[in-house]
Parts: sequence; C-alpha cells; structure tokens
Amino acid sequence: MEARALKRYIGSSPRKMRLVVDLIRNKRVDEALGILRFTNKNAAKVVEKTLLSAYSNLINKLDSGRLDKNEVIIKEAYVNEGPSMKRILPAPQGRAFRIKKRSSHLTLIVKQLTENNKQQ
Repeated sequence: MEARALKRYIGSSPRKMRLVVDLIRNKRVDEALGILRFTNKNAAKVVEKTLLSAYSNLINKLDSGRLDKNEVIIKEAYVNEGPSMKRILPAPQGRAFRIKKRSSHLTLIVKQLTENNKQQ
C-alpha cells in the first residue's frame, strides 16, 4: 500500500531542495528521519515534516492502523519547480537588476514493505 504527501510553494529553490531529497530517496523512514535530523540545511526541516505527513497518511489508510517506521520505505521523492517571484534590485547608474525568488513543490510517496522486500 502507498501514500503520498505534497508540500507546495516552499520558499527554497528547487536546486537546494534536491540536495536534501537525494539523501533520503529509497531509504526506510526511520533511517531517513535520522539523516534529516542531522542534515545542516534549512530544507531538511521541510522534508522531515512532509515525510512524517506521508507516513501518517499511510497509517490512516491501513485498516490495522499499526505500522513501524522501519516497515515503510520512501518509494519516490522528487522536487518540482514552483512559481518564481520577480524582484528588482537597484543597480549603479540608474539600472535595475532582476532577481528571481524561486519556490518549489515537494512530493513524497511512501510504501509499505512486504515480506519479499524485507528479505532483500
């Protein structure tokens, strides 16, 4: 069984978010949470909250409602580009430089491990 969580309009650029998401892709949830807690990036906090949300969504989907974090794996994790805010920075001699403040959308899909996957 699978569940997903979306976090949209994150105020961090997609390039910075992908650095963090690449660390946890295809890992178990308990292992990924340990990595995120000790990652020294602001994006790690957002990814951690979204991962806990996806895990909670999976538990709510199940009939039994009981599932350990080591029995769940991150199946997919990707970051898409969100809208960019255009800003202007004053420059010398009356010019203006354009600044793009980028945002991103985070998608995490978690999957329950079956007995076949646990043995591998």
